[in-house]
Amino acid sequence: MIRLEGISRTFRVGAEPVHALVQVSEEIAAGEHLAIMGPSGSGKSTLLHILGCLDRPDEGRYELLGRDVARLDETELSLVRRHTIGFVFQFFHLVPRLTAIENVELPMLFAGVEPEERRERARRRLDAVGLSPRADHRPDQLSGGERQRVALARATVLDPKLLLADEPTGNLDTHSGRQVLALLEEMNAAGLTLVVVTHDPAVARRARRILVLQDGRIVHRGSGERIGDALAVLQAAEDEERAG
Repeated sequence: MIRLEGISRTFRVGAEPVHALVQVSEEIAAGEHLAIMGPSGSGKSTLLHILGCLDRPDEGRYELLGRDVARLDETELSLVRRHTIGFVFQFFHLVPRLTAIENVELPMLFAGVEPEERRERARRRLDAVGLSPRADHRPDQLSGGERQRVALARATVLDPKLLLADEPTGNLDTHSGRQVLALLEEMNAAGLTLVVVTHDPAVARRARRILVLQDGRIVHRGSGERIGDALAVLQAAEDEERAG
């Protein structure tokens, strides 16, 4: 589904270049569940933004479903983001003045879906995440776990092929976090490709594969079942960072 070849991304902080990604090459199969770990500043969010077509690499090639994303213009990229990719973030990003069902309807509004169909599809998606009884509640009337489930419903209401989740349980209590992870895994089992950025070993170990980034490079590839290997590499990276 995804092929990255020699992806590099550099930012400038003042006069100094910051190499967020350096020659990253990777393949992600359709239907895979991948976790990305790494110390702060290792390039995790930059990689996720490139995968989500929110940013472009300075070098390298990114193929998504056989298309060279770098060759697409902004209009084409917008359509890819709308119909192929879903996003779930740590801080939910719900519109405060809209109800749960209205938040879920938003992507369909921008996609030009008719009002009656929007409402029906939003209701079905809220039902799928167990929130039908809360459809008419605003975000400030919902718990953190409920808000994240609304965000998940919104991210998947247009049936994307790829779901990108950035610390999806980072602001949740243990019980709510497990509920959200169970929903993500259910969607993945149904064929959705899932890429999760996380600091939490409990989240990463549930993935089929784990990548560890350090200084913009992939320094470890392993299975979720062997989380200890990934954690050892991660600890070594963090120790190196602290040592200067």
